[in-house]
Amino acid sequence: MAGISVDTGKCIGSAQCVLAAPDVFDQDDDGFVVVLDDSPSGAAEAAARTARGLCPAQAISVHD
Repeated sequence: MAGISVDTGKCIGSAQCVLAAPDVFDQDDDGFVVVLDDSPSGAAEAAARTARGLCPAQAISVHD
């Protein structure tokens, strides 16, 4: 199981995380990332790792 954290100050609202891992990430009313599951496992963890790589602002961290 991984731990997820985001630097909301870096988030630019591109929504790549939401598209890649909708069970882990969402967007608030201003379009910035919200973590729905900060300890995903299995397929959700893999999707969160993909989202980390897709984030153009590098705002997502995945901790083992």
